[in-house]
Amino acid sequence: MAKLAEHTENLLCQNFTKTFEILGRKWNGMIIETLLVSGPKRFLEISRAIPACSDRVLVERLKELEAAHLVIRQTYEDSNLIEYKLTEAGEAMRPMMKAVHEWSDKFNNVAKLEVPDSLTEV
Repeated sequence: MAKLAEHTENLLCQNFTKTFEILGRKWNGMIIETLLVSGPKRFLEISRAIPACSDRVLVERLKELEAAHLVIRQTYEDSNLIEYKLTEAGEAMRPMMKAVHEWSDKFNNVAKLEVPDSLTEV
């Protein structure tokens, strides 16, 4: 029984670690959030939504998210339209992303952190 508990603990740790390897990559969270908020998007639309991310890096991150089965690249037969959309696993991140928003609003309020002291002394 102890071996089973140890194996389960290691497996959960590996799954948790893998999840944060994906989400911890710069821009991945923003890409997922963009697709959660706006639905399927073309590459240029994602690029415009995240202007600080270079096109080269965006291509890399989209491929990573596809490999992780969070995003699919959808093509259409009679068109050269290509869209990226979340898979079921990507959509399942919605409550988690909502929780991240709530946490960041409560504990990581950038607007409060960036106000220079000279502006608050009146």
